[in-house]
Amino acid sequence: MQAIQFTRPEEINLIDLPEPSLPGPGEALVRTHRMGICGTDLSGYLGKMPFFSYPRIPGHELGLEVLAVGDGVSNIRPGDKASLEPYVNDPASPTSLKGSSNCCPGVQVLGVHTDGGLRDSWIVPARKLHPGNHLSYDQLALVETLAIGYHAVQRGNPQPGETVLVIGAGPIGLACLEFLKLMDVRVVIMDMVQGRLDFVREKLGLSNGILVRGDGSGSELAELEALTGGQLADVIIDATGSAASMSTCFQYAAFTGRVVYVGITTQELKFPHAPVFHRRELTLLASRNALPKDFGEIIKLIGEGKIDTDAWITHRLPFAEVPTGFAKFTDPKLGAIKVIIDL
Repeated sequence: MQAIQFTRPEEINLIDLPEPSLPGPGEALVRTHRMGICGTDLSGYLGKMPFFSYPRIPGHELGLEVLAVGDGVSNIRPGDKASLEPYVNDPASPTSLKGSSNCCPGVQVLGVHTDGGLRDSWIVPARKLHPGNHLSYDQLALVETLAIGYHAVQRGNPQPGETVLVIGAGPIGLACLEFLKLMDVRVVIMDMVQGRLDFVREKLGLSNGILVRGDGSGSELAELEALTGGQLADVIIDATGSAASMSTCFQYAAFTGRVVYVGITTQELKFPHAPVFHRRELTLLASRNALPKDFGEIIKLIGEGKIDTDAWITHRLPFAEVPTGFAKFTDPKLGAIKVIIDL
């Protein structure tokens, strides 16, 4: 059986693996049909992902076919199509027991901390599979990305009539927008790339876009004030992973606003406390991974036609071409929104 391995930063190899054994109790044998490339995979390839270790088989955004199940498995059956919840937690940990399996202290993300799905067939915990037989493998491969955005929106808890500002129109920011556009809120998107703002307007129907010029003129804040009548944003979701953005985004927050960090940085963050954070009595929230219930809700929304995943897929890459073709997607000038690897 062949698999793709990130052997070390900026080195990809096609490797041979033994065929997987039959699934044990609580396990499922699955075949990967589609894999979505995300920022984590790109950062892992470049050696810039802090949680990534080598060698590693990537792949956590997956459209899977269930081949066999072990004893005690009742949530999934052979022949089912499924999405994977790739956050393998300890069900007995205090954090998991209180319903926060997404940030269990010992959580291992498949394709990041341990080997993932960029291979033909493999064994996974059956409890992490979410069936979606009415969806395509392409759609199922996008569920995990959407789940990250869904969870971030839930953390911000927008209320009817509020203004929500999403900073960063990459895949995670777009995932947030998919759910915000279904809510009774004013949505504003901010990004440094005009092409992404155009994509949001043309494909998602959201026209309140602000281009970040980064020239120190304060034009972004002025535009947001104009859009909101000076009230600014009740909820800010920063999906950039940029320390600079995450340190300055509080200026866009309304009094008693909520700021959600869904992007990740390893740098220290500094922001003004008394004049902005304290004075406006802001709330700062982190958003990590997603919850099991999020996957079922997203599969339902896609099935109902409320989320169109076709617009997301801008590029495809055959499995055999991954070693030579993957690197080009690290260049933002390519304009890729979501790349799907066909196995």
